[in-house]
Amino acid sequence: MDYQILKAEVEQKTAQTLDVLRDEFAGLRTGRASVHLLDGVRVPVYGSDMPLNQVATVSAPDTQTLNVTVWDMNNVGSVEKAIRDSGLGVNPMTAGAVIRVNMPPLTEERRKELTKVAGKYAEEAKISMRNIRQDAMGKIKRAVTDKEISEDDQHRFEEDIQKVFDGRTAEVDAMAKQKEADIMSV
Repeated sequence: MDYQILKAEVEQKTAQTLDVLRDEFAGLRTGRASVHLLDGVRVPVYGSDMPLNQVATVSAPDTQTLNVTVWDMNNVGSVEKAIRDSGLGVNPMTAGAVIRVNMPPLTEERRKELTKVAGKYAEEAKISMRNIRQDAMGKIKRAVTDKEISEDDQHRFEEDIQKVFDGRTAEVDAMAKQKEADIMSV
């Protein structure tokens, strides 16, 4: 067993988990418009569901408005319907190939709901990291069983891997706390 390869694999997988969490948080609505808010919207065009960013350009001309410029005029209705049905609580308005999405102010109740969703995303990231950790620890234990490494190496490797996970978990907590603060700020 090559420990350096295992550690690099663990660091890569946990970094990917953090990237997924960042993307999920970017899609959560705060009090201001974000071009990433519509990242999760899928539009039924050309016989399949496509991500919005593959059929239109999203821009934020100010803090309360998103402009969605649809590339193909035939898809404007589908894009508008997909945005309306996305569950974001926004009402798009069409003017030619441009769809304007005004961001209504969040109610206190909606802010609390979004905070819970952000917490759920953070918990899913932690679960994913625990699974990665469990897999890595299993590989180390198998290496001891197969007499590839000593028990002293096992303890040293496990402590080292645990430090990586402790750091990544702290990052998840910090990201969740920051997102909660963003959501709750008026």
